[in-house]
Amino acid sequence: MSSAIGRSLRLYHAPERRPALDEFHRRFLAGGELGFDIGSHVGDRAASFLRLGARVVAVEPQPRLARALRLLFRGAPGFTLESTLIGASEGKATLRLNSANPTVATASDAFIAAAEGAVGWEGQRWDREITLPRTTLDALIARHGMPHFVKIDVEGWEAEVLAGLSTAPRALSFEFTTIQRDVACAALDRMTALGHPGFNACLGESMRWIFPAAVPAREMRDWLLALPAEANSGDVYGSTEPSRLAA
Repeated sequence: MSSAIGRSLRLYHAPERRPALDEFHRRFLAGGELGFDIGSHVGDRAASFLRLGARVVAVEPQPRLARALRLLFRGAPGFTLESTLIGASEGKATLRLNSANPTVATASDAFIAAAEGAVGWEGQRWDREITLPRTTLDALIARHGMPHFVKIDVEGWEAEVLAGLSTAPRALSFEFTTIQRDVACAALDRMTALGHPGFNACLGESMRWIFPAAVPAREMRDWLLALPAEANSGDVYGSTEPSRLAA
C-alpha cells in the first residue's frame, strides 16, 4: 500500500470524524436501505453508511484503492465493491492517476486542464493512466436495486456520471470544484431534470449546510457561481423530499 493511501486512510477514517459523518448521513439512509458510494476512495462514506445499518455499493476504479477497500471491508455484511468507471454509457474510458494524491484521479481531461495553475491546485501532477471498463448508474441499479442515496465524487466527471442515470433516487450528492463550475451547473441541471426540486450544499468536509432549508436550482446555481476561487470544493445535495435538506 502506498504512503499516500496510508495517509488518506488515517485522515478519513480518524475516529473523531465518525460521529459527524454518521449524524449527517442519517438524514439520507436508515437500516436496510441502499447507498451508492461513487468514487469511494478509501471508503469513509461507505463505512458511515454501514454503521447506519445500510447496504453499500462502493465504486472505486483505482486498483490500489480497490485492494485497500477489499481489505478494509473484508467480511463486512452488506458491502459490495465495483471496480469500474461510471459514465454516460457502457464501454471503456481512461482514468488519469495522480500517484502522490490518489484522491484526485480523474477520467476528465478538462478537469486536469482546469487545475493547471489554479489556486489550491499547485503542484498536482497526473503521471499515469489506465484504461478501464465503464458502466452506468442505470446498469448498477439494474444489478443492485434502486439506491435511497447516491454520493458522487469523481473529480470533474460528475455530469458524465449523471448522464447515465434515468430515474431520480430519493437523495443524491455530487462534488463541485470552483475550477469547473460549468460541470457543477450541468450536474445541477441534470438533477433538476430527473426530478429533484430542492438543493443544499456543504463546503469542503464541513458537513454543515450552507442554507437553512432547501433552495431551488436557480438559487443554488447563483451561489455556486458567486463562490470565491479559494472555496475550492464542496458537495451539492438534492432530494425528492426537500425536508431532508433542512438544517
